[in-house]
Amino acid sequence: MPTVADLCAFFDRFAPASLASDWDNVGLLLGDTSSEVRRVLTCLTVTPSVVAEALAESADLIVSHHPILFRGTKRLATTTSEGRLLWPLAKAGIAVYSPHTSFDNTVGGINDSLCHMLGLTDVVPLRKRDGERTCKVVVFVPDSDLSKVADAMFAAGAGIIGQYEQCSFRLPGQGTFFGMAGTNPTVGEQGRREEVAEWRLEVVCSEVKLTGVISEMRTAHSYEEPAFDVYPLKPLPSSQGEGRVGNLTESVPLRILGERVKRKLSAGATQIVGDLDRSVKRIAIACGAAGEFLSDALRAQADVFLTGEMRFHDYLSAEAQGIALLLPGHYATERPAVEELASRISRDFPSLIVCASRREADPVKWL
Repeated sequence: MPTVADLCAFFDRFAPASLASDWDNVGLLLGDTSSEVRRVLTCLTVTPSVVAEALAESADLIVSHHPILFRGTKRLATTTSEGRLLWPLAKAGIAVYSPHTSFDNTVGGINDSLCHMLGLTDVVPLRKRDGERTCKVVVFVPDSDLSKVADAMFAAGAGIIGQYEQCSFRLPGQGTFFGMAGTNPTVGEQGRREEVAEWRLEVVCSEVKLTGVISEMRTAHSYEEPAFDVYPLKPLPSSQGEGRVGNLTESVPLRILGERVKRKLSAGATQIVGDLDRSVKRIAIACGAAGEFLSDALRAQADVFLTGEMRFHDYLSAEAQGIALLLPGHYATERPAVEELASRISRDFPSLIVCASRREADPVKWL
């Protein structure tokens, strides 16, 4: 039976945390990684109705697009609104995982789904980002330590290049050292210069794993004070990024595009800013509440920016700068992908019962 850890590993592959915005709170936010999972419930937001549904369906894991505990909290007690929401889940042993902006930005995620819905071509990230920040660790080891130190660093996550693991470069050389008072050298004696045949061992690792890699290297190394260097590497441009921009196969009036978006997303209403008869083709997309991407849409020379919701003054800014807006609502731009996510999890874990919440609904009503 899969465990919560197995589902976390799935998300690490499909929507890794490195794709999340800096301000976000993604990953396993409640639960025990060793717990077995039989039933999974996906939703946009953990609400009282979703909690009741998870309890009624005996779910073991809720995958909620929006995070719980988004801001720091000092207590989880039923005297607070967050405590009243989450305490029943904790008592029942129901874990909660949130992919949020990792799911927005990943290949096959929410923004890609919106592009596919509209049939966009030549799709690229709206806001490109650098690749993962990495460094090179160089450590000098005697021959007897070479395999032991390398294996320890690999186990800590170093030496990964693309789809290859345990990558390193090794060069033989001659090292010298002089052990001063108070030292206890592994090789030679205190108070005289020693010359030792050593290997220069080089591995790359991500910055987030650097502390662990160095710690494991020190533990495996026989020297009292290993000599090593850490070189920061310049991030390479990445094909990944936030939001999307692409082109319709042919230009259409803004009114027709708005009607198409409303119908395909089953939106209660779609706000439009711009000339309804204007011909549009290049579309920028960022799901949810993504007004901060308006400047990116302008730089991408988009005719239209599609997002869930924006502030009133953003409407005026867009109008003044000649870009149209399509705003079908926060819920409408993200909820369909929550249902697709349930199907994706089912394909990867056929033994699980996975479904999207049936009680969740858009809190906004239109008269």
